Amino acid sequence: MPEFADTLVALPDLDEPGSPAEAIFQSLENQITRHLIGVERMEAIAGLLEELGEGERDVLRAHLNTFLSRMIELNASDIDFGGQGSLGQIWFRIYNDKRPALELGAYSLDQFNILVLNVLTHRQQQFLFEKRNLDFSYAIDHQGYSVRFRGDTYFDLDNLALNMRRINNRIWPFKDLGFSPSVARMLSLQYEKQGMILVTGITGSGKSTTLDSIIDANNRTVDAHVVIIASPIECVHLSARCLVRHREVGRDVLSFKEGAIQALRQDPDIIMIGEMRDAETIVTAMEITDTGHKVFSTLHTGSAVETLDRIVAECPPTEQERIRNRLADVLKVVVSQKLVPSLDGKRVLAKEVLVVNSSVKAAIKNNNTGEIYQMISESNREGMHTLEQDLRRLFQAKKISMEEAVNFANNKKRMQELLDYSP
Repeated sequence: MPEFADTLVALPDLDEPGSPAEAIFQSLENQITRHLIGVERMEAIAGLLEELGEGERDVLRAHLNTFLSRMIELNASDIDFGGQGSLGQIWFRIYNDKRPALELGAYSLDQFNILVLNVLTHRQQQFLFEKRNLDFSYAIDHQGYSVRFRGDTYFDLDNLALNMRRINNRIWPFKDLGFSPSVARMLSLQYEKQGMILVTGITGSGKSTTLDSIIDANNRTVDAHVVIIASPIECVHLSARCLVRHREVGRDVLSFKEGAIQALRQDPDIIMIGEMRDAETIVTAMEITDTGHKVFSTLHTGSAVETLDRIVAECPPTEQERIRNRLADVLKVVVSQKLVPSLDGKRVLAKEVLVVNSSVKAAIKNNNTGEIYQMISESNREGMHTLEQDLRRLFQAKKISMEEAVNFANNKKRMQELLDYSP
C-alpha cells in the first residue's frame, strides 16, 4: 500500500542540511518499514526512538525547542505542525492570524512524527495510540526562564499532528479583570467559603488565565488548601498563604472525576476542576460543592444562559429536574468570556457576569432560563452585566471597533440597539 506522502503531497527538501538533527532523521527514516501506516507506523517509530542514546534524543528535543523559542520571539500564542494539513511547514498563530513560518524550512511527515513521539513518555505514547489523541504539558528553558506549553497531539490522515499553546507564566493581576467589588468577594474564600464558580467560553477565550488569576488572588489573601486538577497543568502556582497542589489528569490522576473525589480526602478548601467534560464530572462537582467546598471549573459555552442549559442537558432526562434544583443551590457565579481584537492590534477581554441571586435561582429551578438574560441586563448594581453591555463599554472606551463589538456579540440585535447602530 503506498504511503499518503507518496499520493497526496510532494514535500520540498526535508531539513536544513548540516543541522545536528539531520543525520538522526535520516537514520530513523531509513529504518521505518514503508508499508506500515497509522498506529502501526507510530509504534515502529516509537520503538526506534527507544533504541537511541539519550544524547541523540536530546538533539531531537533541542530541534523541537528551536521552534518553540522562535514562537516566543514572535509572540505567537500557538504552534502547529505535522500531519497532512501542515504541508510540511511550521505554523504560528500571531494574535488572530495563523500562517506558515517558511523560514523554518520544510519537513517530511515522518520527521514530524519523530519529533512528536520523542517528547512523549512511553505511557503517553500508549495512550495516544489507543485514544488517537493526547493532551500533555511541556516546558523549555528560554533565556534562563522556564516556559510552559500545553500540547495536544492527534492523528491527521494516519500521521501525527501537534498543537502547542504557550502558557503565559505571568499571572494576570486580579484587579485588572474588572470584577465589581461584590463579585470579587464572591470569588474569594475569605468572604464566601463554598459554592460553584464557572468560567466559560470557547477554546482560546482565556478561561485558564482568568481562573489562574482568581486562584492567585486567593493564594495571596487567605490561609487555605487549594487542589488543582487539570489536563494538562498549565500555570504552576507556588504556595504562598495557601498550600497549592497540582494534579495533572493522565499523569497524577486518571480523570477529572476521580481527582475531584480524591480531593475530598485531602482536606481542601478550594478545588479547581480544569474542565467539566461530561455528566459524571458535572454531578461530582456539584456534590463536592454540596459538602461545603469552593469549586471552580470551566465549560465550553458562549453565554451564562447557555451554560445553565448545557449543564442540565448533559444529564439524563429523568435526572434533569433534580440537577436543576441542585445547580440552583450550589451555583454562585458564571463568567462567560471572549477575547476580542482591539484597536491596538492585540486582544481585550469581554465578559458576561451572572450572579445567582434569589430571582435567578428561582428561574433555574422552574426551568425558565430564558428569563435570565433580562435579569442580568437589569442587575448592574449587583455586579452583573451581559456580554453586549461589556462590549459597549469597551467600544465607548475606544478599545474595540463598532464592527468587532457587533461581530463578537451573542445577541447581535441587542448589541445594535445598545450602540444605536444598524448595518
